[in-house]
Amino acid sequence: MVKKFRAAGLGLLLVATGALGGISARADTIGHCTVIGDKAAFKIHPAIPGQITVEVNLPAPVWWNGDTVDSIQDGYEYCLAANIAYRLGLPKVQVKNVDWDALVAGQTHDFDLALNEISVTPDRQKVVDFSVPYFSSDIGILVKAGTKFTAQSIKSARIGIQSGTTGADFVNDKLKPTQPVRVYPDEATLFTAVAAGQVDAVLTDTADALGAAAQSHGRLTVLAQYSTGEVYAALYPKGSANEAVLNEVIASLVKDGTTKLLAKTYLAGAWGQDPTKIPYFTP
Repeated sequence: MVKKFRAAGLGLLLVATGALGGISARADTIGHCTVIGDKAAFKIHPAIPGQITVEVNLPAPVWWNGDTVDSIQDGYEYCLAANIAYRLGLPKVQVKNVDWDALVAGQTHDFDLALNEISVTPDRQKVVDFSVPYFSSDIGILVKAGTKFTAQSIKSARIGIQSGTTGADFVNDKLKPTQPVRVYPDEATLFTAVAAGQVDAVLTDTADALGAAAQSHGRLTVLAQYSTGEVYAALYPKGSANEAVLNEVIASLVKDGTTKLLAKTYLAGAWGQDPTKIPYFTP
């Protein structure tokens, strides 16, 4: 299924019952995020002293709430980064907006980690390193509201994909539609294409498709999804000396329930669709 979390110890989180949204007087904050756990329990040598530098390809609504690096103060992955920074004893999260293709090709530099709903694939692992997973997502079919396709008829649709993504790989390698696939450089143009009728459907991570549908004021919906077993993980520069420690930090956030609480705060309400109720197609 789309959302699978390994979480325990939620009682620890309840001491900050503003829980990443409304903020308790007992909780520390970075941006608009409540940060919890043991401050400075872990140590790394960050790429830039005094801060954690996190790369992302914007926009990524719900995950990173804001269109520019200076406007972002919360969202699932921003607050995940904030909690990582807190447990490292770093007071600042510095966001860098980078090109998606360059990011997953290992061509960006001077950062500690990237958080961008990045799926782990064998090809990417050749040029970058990945953390332990923090989220699971399948491939969703995003269409205009009222559009109908079956598992067979979708193959004759005009399909859009984002270059360099696992959704693109799935369409080309598994679905194999009969019409030429249209390729877009980023999610913003991809989602605009389906809303404008340039394509009949776009295929991307179910989580991202749900986010786009929620932002569309009812114009778009997630029709169905494909089971892929994908997981999201933080991306590190290849051979990062901080990898082992950052893995420990992220594992601690999964174990104590922080990632589950982030999903409840930033994803569940914003999506407007229950991912467990979205039907599955077989390619």
